[in-house]
Amino acid sequence: MTFNLDYAPHFGMFKESAGDSLVEQLRFAADQGFRAWEDNGLKGRSPETQNQLAAEMEKLNIRMGVFVAHSMKWNGHFLAPGNELGAGDPDIVDNFLAQIRDSVELAKRFNAKWMTVVPGNIVPSLHESYQTANVVDALRRASDILEPHGLTMVLEPLNHYVNHPNLFLSTVAQGYMICRAVNSPACKVLYDMYHQQIQEGNIIQNIDLAWSEIGYFQIGDTPGRKEPTTGEMNYRGIFKHIHSKGFKGILGMEHGNSKPGKAGEQAVIDAYRQCDAFDA
Repeated sequence: MTFNLDYAPHFGMFKESAGDSLVEQLRFAADQGFRAWEDNGLKGRSPETQNQLAAEMEKLNIRMGVFVAHSMKWNGHFLAPGNELGAGDPDIVDNFLAQIRDSVELAKRFNAKWMTVVPGNIVPSLHESYQTANVVDALRRASDILEPHGLTMVLEPLNHYVNHPNLFLSTVAQGYMICRAVNSPACKVLYDMYHQQIQEGNIIQNIDLAWSEIGYFQIGDTPGRKEPTTGEMNYRGIFKHIHSKGFKGILGMEHGNSKPGKAGEQAVIDAYRQCDAFDA
């Protein structure tokens, strides 16, 4: 039984049920009705593993969701220096663009459409407007690389209050403004609903306001960043609204499991069945 929307698990989410094999995890998910997948760490996998996964996903008719397009150099809960597109530093921008170019071939290998981009940290010495202009300039250049291939980078706003206090991009409204300024189908917003429930709330209205620039969704309940039904968010209502708008893209399951073991993995599947049953 498939779902109304294309929810995308990730490696490790069903490891207890499917085993360590990445291929078997894909097969297990497909057997449960999932038609999409995402893998933030895809770039770090060997070419042999990438080819094996791509072949299996094609066989299973599973679409690839996002992978991370450029190294974000995570340092605990903060983005390490060297990724601040807002600084306008030519070396930072050139490194970013080189990684975008590298991402094109990887996307083609998986017939993927989307890749995640985070513009980096706030630059305290520059007014926000100058930073925004620098980010827009860098993303326009990246769009020139991606647009001929029909690929889209999705900008992910991350919350300041729990996880990422000094990142430049924090709200969907800010991402919408930047995407409108870039003005390319290759640059859209990744609406991570976990982050935005914490940062600004008002999930459904912000979906409507930013709709023209939303390219991808990610899921996680709060508090805790676990599967839907474990926190305060009404995901059944949210999923119903997204479906009613005719969304044909992918919703990444970027969250943990609230319970351990096979029972916890089944709880994730059951939660998605429950929240996806909005037409019952």
